[in-house]
Amino acid sequence: MRSLFAETLRRLLQERGWSQNQLAAAIPCNKGHLSKLINGRQKPSEGVAQRCDELLNARGDLIGAAHLDIAAARDLRPNETVELLERIRATDTSSTTIEALRSTVEDLCCQYATTDPTQLRAEGHRWLREVARMIKQPIGLQAHRELLVNAGWLALLIGCLEYDLGMRASAEATRIMASNLGVEAGAPEIHGWALEMKAWIALTQGRYPDVLNAVAEGRHLAAGHNFAVQLIGQEAKALGRLGDVQGVRRALDEGAEILERFEAPSRSDNHFAIDLPKWQFYAMDAYSQAQDYDLATQYAGEVIKFGTTPNGIEISPMRNQEARLVLAITAARKGELDQAIEQADRVFDSERKSLPSLLMVAGELSGELQQRFPEESATKDFQERLRALAG
Repeated sequence: MRSLFAETLRRLLQERGWSQNQLAAAIPCNKGHLSKLINGRQKPSEGVAQRCDELLNARGDLIGAAHLDIAAARDLRPNETVELLERIRATDTSSTTIEALRSTVEDLCCQYATTDPTQLRAEGHRWLREVARMIKQPIGLQAHRELLVNAGWLALLIGCLEYDLGMRASAEATRIMASNLGVEAGAPEIHGWALEMKAWIALTQGRYPDVLNAVAEGRHLAAGHNFAVQLIGQEAKALGRLGDVQGVRRALDEGAEILERFEAPSRSDNHFAIDLPKWQFYAMDAYSQAQDYDLATQYAGEVIKFGTTPNGIEISPMRNQEARLVLAITAARKGELDQAIEQADRVFDSERKSLPSLLMVAGELSGELQQRFPEESATKDFQERLRALAG
């Protein structure tokens, strides 16, 4: 299994102009041990990951990568979803089944934000098995295309859930299959959302140029499709982490302008729909990376407001988690440790999490706390909870 920590460490050493010997001396650690970390033959301890992140000014990328490697080790059947999708791809079914599948897939996509990901993934697999079992007789080309399109949406949903669970290999295999189904069915929206997923995965793994490449590829398919807005949101997030403040503002202006062209989605809770509250979530993160703390704080407040019902029920728990982490990062950068920890502690309470996205932003907060408050017990407590979260 590939090591994201090792890949990120090798990239940062090259970008920063550090040699292995220089890093080993600065940590300090045995040169042979560091060589194994760089080649992915060993996993780093939490302390070494934090020290490397600090020395190479990784802004939490190495901390997050180390936690993601721990989570990915639980992915034992990376081709399970792909095997089911191959069975659907090669066959046909009745129009009644297609209509039932279409309705069910939309309902499942609308459950994404609040349903346990393991449970929802299992339900998605159950429907894939049911469709494969019911396929008996050939039908017309249009019905066949509809089947592939719905299977593509289902694949995208399952792939997102797999990545939420830290199942990197499974998620990427499922994403590729969804993209193939979209191309085969002549459905650019499926292919486009698969590229958006590609950009999201690259973002959480610190591969920011790959985010921009996926966005550029998706732009060719984007005309008239709402995934263009979310692709641009991923672009803004990546540009922020690359330090391109002007690029962040250009991307956010473009995304907001494109969003205005679309009517509000009929079901805003569909994971593959985007509306103003969801766009504000992307703007929040990008402005935080651009160090525009006032706008980041403003949008974080809007995200939490729209993601919570008047009686306090969270309907967008994952967005709320990242909003609280943005508020915590902003507080930490202002020297307000207590406020940062107060916001950060609430992140661990929710049962529904997107592990890679959460670890990415929480890793950035961990880096801020380690840099500004290294000896505080609150910093050590947060890092311990973060390590436990990764498993």
